[in-house]
Amino acid sequence: MPQNASDYYAQRDEMNYKRFQGVLGGLPEFCEEFFLGIKQHTSMLTRLNYAYDLKAFFTFLTVAVREFKGRAVTDFKIADLNAVTVTHLEKYLEYLEFYEINGKKLSCGERARSRKLACVKTMCKYFFNKEKLAADHSSKLKLPKLHDKEIIRLEVDEIARLLNEAESGAALSDTQKVYHRKTKKRDLAMLTLFLGTGIRISECVGLNVDDIDFQINGFRVTRKGGSKVILYFSDEVAACLKEYLDGRAQSDGERKAKNPKYTRNDALFLSLQEKRMSVRAVQELVKKYARIISPLKKITPHKLRSTYGTALYKETHDIYVVADVLGHKDVNTTKKHYAALSDDVRRAAANKVKLRD
Repeated sequence: MPQNASDYYAQRDEMNYKRFQGVLGGLPEFCEEFFLGIKQHTSMLTRLNYAYDLKAFFTFLTVAVREFKGRAVTDFKIADLNAVTVTHLEKYLEYLEFYEINGKKLSCGERARSRKLACVKTMCKYFFNKEKLAADHSSKLKLPKLHDKEIIRLEVDEIARLLNEAESGAALSDTQKVYHRKTKKRDLAMLTLFLGTGIRISECVGLNVDDIDFQINGFRVTRKGGSKVILYFSDEVAACLKEYLDGRAQSDGERKAKNPKYTRNDALFLSLQEKRMSVRAVQELVKKYARIISPLKKITPHKLRSTYGTALYKETHDIYVVADVLGHKDVNTTKKHYAALSDDVRRAAANKVKLRD
């Protein structure tokens, strides 16, 4: 059955909702009120991640805090949050470095620890504002300072080698080359789209054939929060997409001739099983080619997005343009993710002030 873009996002939200309900069933009853309160300004995926984070927090209380040891997570009441001190939250941050849930050993980096603590603080603030907590002790604890992450992106020569490898498959294994013959046009089109537009992986996976308009060299994309915008691409990207879609049309015609009941899958990028590619499949595709041309860099679809954002800034020197194209609501997010841009600004500023005429 054909799957259009709205179907894809609806199905994704439905799947996340089912997961959310499963996690919610193992949380204290009052958490349901919290999630209802934040529903209007959060996505389904955000609420799912919050549910996982609260599961980790209440599990911590039952195994590492003397006052709550041995208690079932579902037995917690709102009033119990009054007994959660700043010291408990500090201990929670330490606990998150190495912990265990349902027999599975887990470890959080500094950003994950900060996010999980922020979730707890949001919940406590919510109930304090509703006057269901006597005090919000979590407000006394600041979120940990985060260190800047290393900015990883591809250089100009690496971009060319990545696309050349996707096109030729020269360095692939013999087994990989068998599949490459069938997928090289798709792989090249996808990598070119990432590097030529900076779209997110979820946006790429959700694209349909009918979202592409070669009259304007643009495509319709569903951004975070569900808003729809039109992004534009270069003639170089258009050429790769057209070649891929021409091959798709030929294959569809051949299948239709053999089976009159055959219906085209509307998804832009398909697996060899004629299904919409998953996020995991796209991640593995990027990794396969990237490790050949740059084995020391951990290149992901997001790093291709960073590569595009950096290249766009160097061409425009306008951080607001970069933020708009990438779909960042806050320009500070753009600055944070592209720290090298600040270096370019400082470098340019060095020559602005003249000490002597």
